[in-house]
Amino acid sequence: MEAPAEAETGTIISEAATRVADWIAASGDNHALPYAIVDKQNATLLLFDAKGKPLDQVPVLIGIAAGDEATAGVGSKKLAEIGPAEKTTPAGRFLAKFGIPFRKERILWVDYATSVAMHTIPADAAKKDRRRERMLSATPDDNRITFGCINVPKAFYGKFLRPQFSRKGGYVYVLPDTKPLEEVFPRLRVHALTQGASAS
Repeated sequence: MEAPAEAETGTIISEAATRVADWIAASGDNHALPYAIVDKQNATLLLFDAKGKPLDQVPVLIGIAAGDEATAGVGSKKLAEIGPAEKTTPAGRFLAKFGIPFRKERILWVDYATSVAMHTIPADAAKKDRRRERMLSATPDDNRITFGCINVPKAFYGKFLRPQFSRKGGYVYVLPDTKPLEEVFPRLRVHALTQGASAS
């Protein structure tokens, strides 16, 4: 088992994120679209262009509750109606696209059915929840604060994420909290078996 890689920012890229990144690059699972890997356990996001070139790594804020499934019907609820245990960022592979305007601007929907989007820190939550401080803290322990959406730094959103995803969208791979990695990404098992066979 290889040790986790270390990014230029000094943060650790987990073994799980490395495995998923290697699988996507080797298999072309992103279908020539840009993609992001969200590592919930480390509260980080890795962004790649359509050819698999790493563009940036940033801290993120995610759903308050640990968990890999969205509660049925949560996407149709008002924010005030969503209970603490329902505020999860679901794991999986999602085709994310910009869509219906939200607060006067189009938003990058990761999973429209469950109302999970990727966006900057909302102005009304910045001070109230100390979201900027949480995002910039040295550990991922306080990065669980959203209703399920993925908050990213404003500069990163404008410079990298929006330009990459604005034309045709892209894939977002959200790593699990508790489920086995292969259960969330079944093709990862096939890739591992193929790699093992070719190495023998």
